[in-house]
Amino acid sequence: MTTERAASAAGVAAAARRLRLAACAALLCASSAIAQPYPSKPIRFLVPYAPGGVGDITARLVAQKMSENMGQQLIVENRPSAGLVVATELAAKAEPDGYTIALVGNGTAISASLFRSLPFDLVDGFTHISTIGFFDLAVLATAESRFKSLSDVLAYARTNPGRLNIGTINIGSTQHLAAELFKSMAGIDAQTVPFKATSSVVTALRSGDVDIAFEILAPVMSQIRSNSLNVLAIASDKRFAGLPQAPTVAESGLPGYLASSWNGISVTVKAPKAIVERLNREVAAAVNAPDLRRKMQELGIEGRASTPEEMRALVVADMAKWKAVIERARIPIQ
Repeated sequence: MTTERAASAAGVAAAARRLRLAACAALLCASSAIAQPYPSKPIRFLVPYAPGGVGDITARLVAQKMSENMGQQLIVENRPSAGLVVATELAAKAEPDGYTIALVGNGTAISASLFRSLPFDLVDGFTHISTIGFFDLAVLATAESRFKSLSDVLAYARTNPGRLNIGTINIGSTQHLAAELFKSMAGIDAQTVPFKATSSVVTALRSGDVDIAFEILAPVMSQIRSNSLNVLAIASDKRFAGLPQAPTVAESGLPGYLASSWNGISVTVKAPKAIVERLNREVAAAVNAPDLRRKMQELGIEGRASTPEEMRALVVADMAKWKAVIERARIPIQ
C-alpha cells in the first residue's frame, strides 16, 4: 500500500508540474503577443469614396507615405455609400486594436445632420486621430463671364433678385451647402442648381445655364491653370498657397464667410491610447513630408495634420454649422 500511495503521489506531482509548465508556456505566448510592436500586420484603411476621386487620391497618398514610414502596409479599401455610412460604420464596430482605421471628414459630419439616424456616433463612437487634408472650395466663373470678381456677383445679385444661378454638385454636398450659406450670409435671392457631377457643373457654366459655381479646387485645377475657368474667390479663411492671387470670399465683400471640405483619420473609440498616439505621430510625419505636401498642393489640397482634440472639435463644429444651414435651406432630412 505504501508503494501504491507513493506512486500515486508521484503521479499527482508530475501532473501538477505539467500543468504549471503549460500555464507558463501560455503566459509566455500571451506576453510575446502583447509585446509585439504596433503595427505587426497590415492596417485596413476604409475609404467611403469610390476610387479615383479627390478623397480617395488623398487617402492613398497618405497611406503610401505612412506605409513607407511604419514599415507596414496600409491597405486602402473603398466602401462608397450614401452618406458615407458603410465605411464609417465598419470602422466604428471594428476590433479596438488599431488595425482598422477610416477616412472621416466634413462629409461625414454633414451626414450626421442630413440623416434621421446613423448606425454610429460620430462624436463619442470614435477617437479622431488627425486631419490630413483641407480641400478649398472656390467660386468659379468662365473666362468670358461678365463676372470678374465676387464683388461683381454680389452687386448683380442684389440688383437682380432671383436671376443669379449658382451651380453645385448634389443636394447636401459640401459644395451645395456652401452655396446656400453664401446666399444666406449675403442676403441675396439666387437659384442653386445641383448637378450629379463636377463635369456637369462645368458644362453648365460654359453654356451659360449657370452664372457661377461652387466647387472644390482639386477636380478643376487643370481648367484653372489653362485659364478656361477663373477663381473669383476662395471660400477658406485664408488664400490658397497654390493660387495666391485669388482673394477669399471674406476679402471680397462677405466678412466671416467660411466653407471648407476636409478629411482626417479616425479609429473606434476603444482603441488603446498608445496606438492613438502612434497613429497621430505617423499621420503628422506623412502629411508634413515635403514631397507629399508638394503633391497635395499641386492637386489643390492643403496638407494639414492636427491633434486628436483639434479634429474632434472640428467634427463637433461642422456638425452644428451644417445642421443650421440644412435647416435654413429646408433641405429634406433623409
